[in-house]
Amino acid sequence: MAWFKRKEKGITTATEDKKDVPKGLWYKSPTGKIIDTDELARNLWVSPEDDFHVRIGSKEYFEILFDNNEFTELDAKMTSKDPLNFVDTKKYSDRLKDVMDKTKLKDAVRTGVGKSKGKDLVVCCMDFAFIGGSMGAVVGEKIARGIDYSIKHNVPFLMISKSGGARMMEAAFSLMQLAKTSAKLAQLAEAKIPYISLCTDPTTGGTTASYAMLGDINIAEPGALIGFAGPRVVRDTTGKDLPEGFQTSEFLLEHGFLDFITPRKELKDKINLYIDLILNQEIR
Repeated sequence: MAWFKRKEKGITTATEDKKDVPKGLWYKSPTGKIIDTDELARNLWVSPEDDFHVRIGSKEYFEILFDNNEFTELDAKMTSKDPLNFVDTKKYSDRLKDVMDKTKLKDAVRTGVGKSKGKDLVVCCMDFAFIGGSMGAVVGEKIARGIDYSIKHNVPFLMISKSGGARMMEAAFSLMQLAKTSAKLAQLAEAKIPYISLCTDPTTGGTTASYAMLGDINIAEPGALIGFAGPRVVRDTTGKDLPEGFQTSEFLLEHGFLDFITPRKELKDKINLYIDLILNQEIR
């Protein structure tokens, strides 16, 4: 015998009265773990269940690295043009406008200058949300200007890469940024100013072929995808099965492409430790 019986049949609720669970309350990691989004944010967007590092953008990295989240943004209003009048599924100029409105970003990199553990630091951080973190002319120019600021003011430089590679809509203009940023980093090295490169998920294409692998110390977050071409392209090109864990930060560390893997919770302390060691100054 049932404990409860429905007295009225055919009860319905009007659509406007139905209550849905708001989106974004929970996050499901690739291993199937369900985490409360607020708890995830408090844990620096690292799943406490399986240590999975969720992709984050410049806003979150600046909060992690700068003391009290206080910094000055350089070249904040610089935006891309459409010199080739490029059209694929839509006009490049329209795509730029749409992604700016959606992300509230001006392009795929932001540059911040502020104090980290009490000392000045220049941080260029890429945003994957902006056309896959693709590297166009503005990305190269903002990185170059960030390096110029480091040289002028003798401030260590940190590059946080998160990119699908060169921006095809800008063709050769995009590819020119590889040489441009590499030349600027050579000037930074000549000035004997530390450069730390942090590779996050994903770091691929032209970023890997230029500034992402040119650090005095190259570090990465756990489990990050790092490589030039994607796994599918490599497999189709070589016709061979790839090694287990190929192009993960752990695989690259084992094979000498990285110096360290640094969990996000240790990021601020470790980056400043590396800078102190390079400059042979008192450890903070």
